[in-house]
This record gives sequence, structure tokens and C-alpha cells, in this order.
Amino acid sequence: MAIVHTSEIRLKVGLDENRVPEELTWSAEDGGVDNEEAKAMMLSVWDSKNRESLKIDLWTKDMPVDEMKIFFHQTLTTMADTFMKATQDEKMTATMKDFCDYFAEKLELKG
Repeated sequence: MAIVHTSEIRLKVGLDENRVPEELTWSAEDGGVDNEEAKAMMLSVWDSKNRESLKIDLWTKDMPVDEMKIFFHQTLTTMADTFMKATQDEKMTATMKDFCDYFAEKLELKG
């Protein structure tokens, strides 16, 4: 199948003198996102040649810990949903969602 369109996602990281993130912005023209601010990001890519995942995890100095906990919970929940879409493995998806509920309970994220 021939590629008929390309889409670009851009990440911009503003660093302080110690190369610690001060500012994160991202753009995704096809998604209608233009230079939006973010406080944290996690990017994973699959290297099929070496059969390993590569990742970039960044957060700004002013990312509050309470928001980081929520960010992790939401990311884990989304990963469970993505796992289901990718594998159709209902049993493991349910196990992952159980862990997400446990995670939220232990961090007192849900009332």
C-alpha cells in the first residue's frame, strides 16, 4: 500500500541552564493542536529490529506531584484500553483495569 499522506507531530522542550525542562509544547496539525502547553509527556516507540521499546519521559519543574499521580493513573487506564484494541485480550485487559483501580485507590484519586 502506498503512503498517500504524512502527518507530523512536533514536540518542543525548553530547557534551563542545567538542561531540566522548563516548558513543553506540542503541535499536531491533523489533530488541530498548535503549540499547546503540556506539563508532562511520555513517548514510547517500538524498535522491531531490537525487539525493545524506547521511551522519553519528561516533565517540567512546575508539574505538581498530585497532578503527576493523576497523569500516571490516566495513562495506565488508557494503556489498558489500547491493549484491548490491539490484542482483543479481554482477560488481561480486565486485570490491567483492576490494577488501575487499585492504583487510584492507594493514591486516593477516586472519591
